[in-house]
Amino acid sequence: MSSRGFHNLAEATEAALIVAAQARNQAAFSELVKRRQGWARALLRRMCNSHAEADDLAQEAFIKAWDKLNDLETPAAFPGWFRRIAVTTFLMAKRRQKAVFEEIDDASPVASEESTPEAAAGAKIDLEKALARLSDAERLCVTLNHGEGLSHAEIVEVTGLPLGTVKSHVLRGTEKLRRLLEPSQ
Repeated sequence: MSSRGFHNLAEATEAALIVAAQARNQAAFSELVKRRQGWARALLRRMCNSHAEADDLAQEAFIKAWDKLNDLETPAAFPGWFRRIAVTTFLMAKRRQKAVFEEIDDASPVASEESTPEAAAGAKIDLEKALARLSDAERLCVTLNHGEGLSHAEIVEVTGLPLGTVKSHVLRGTEKLRRLLEPSQ
């Protein structure tokens, strides 16, 4: 394929794909989506209670990204720029659903090096169940803080929530997860 100088899109850098997509090269954007869809779906799945809803929201976020791609000033900013689109898409969906937006969670425990794949899979299932028990707001703030590594100030910027609210959602959500995930004694 010789689409705007690319012999093989799969070998192009992400920055090159973004520049080509900004020139409305759909094949380059499709390759970008292919590379980023797993991350986007995982982020949204941690925020949603439904995998199907998360997948729909990821698709919606990519459509919005395509429409707004020329607003992106530098390719290096794409991950944070797209994360904001994904979170905004999630928040708008919650508003449309008239869901109570009070809490959101995420804090996936990292499996130890000694753990088996089966134990790691079990821990992931336990985390998903625990996250589902958090409020939407707690799940969102905890996921962005622990899962995406955003600071409280960055979460404020992405969500538009007040700083004190973000801090309390992260604290309460993390404490709830800790209680839900601690081994029964």
